[in-house]
Amino acid sequence: MIPIYQDLSKFQVPHDFRGRSKVLIQLWWIVQATLFRISPQFMYEWRNFLLRLFGAKIGKGVKIRPTSNVTYPWNLSMGDHSWIGDDCTIYNLGRISIGNNVALAHKVYLCTGMHDYNDILFAIYAKEIVICDEVWLPNDVFVGPGVTIGRGTVVGARSTVLSDLPEAMICYGNPAKPIKPRVMKSE
Repeated sequence: MIPIYQDLSKFQVPHDFRGRSKVLIQLWWIVQATLFRISPQFMYEWRNFLLRLFGAKIGKGVKIRPTSNVTYPWNLSMGDHSWIGDDCTIYNLGRISIGNNVALAHKVYLCTGMHDYNDILFAIYAKEIVICDEVWLPNDVFVGPGVTIGRGTVVGARSTVLSDLPEAMICYGNPAKPIKPRVMKSE
């Protein structure tokens, strides 16, 4: 007999998994596709206002580019003076906490959601992502569910982060591993 690995005909998203009503979710997606996306690049405070309107906690001096995508603003918290670059995806089925002075370059993907591939029903779940203060994630970095990236860490471009990374390290690879300490030049 051939084993069945997943049966998507029986898949269901758990009740209240998204944290808001279907109507509010659709309203956010319409606002994001129009008022957020078509806003000129320099209108950072406008986009911050829209995110706050839908429940995001956004610090002062935050710069979020109009081409970024935030799935559920009510699951996003950002500290002061942090950036989200062009074409970033904040797939926050669970909480995403971004600290102060964090730089997410273009096409960074933060993914709190996953499916249980050992469950025939392909159950969905979410785990929080924490990006501590002064982290830099260059282009095309993927961060998976449940990851914490320590303060001051830099992750190499196109790396895949599947487990916690310590603070003040240069990390890269697939999966990303600590390579050497981040040593700052003296002033």
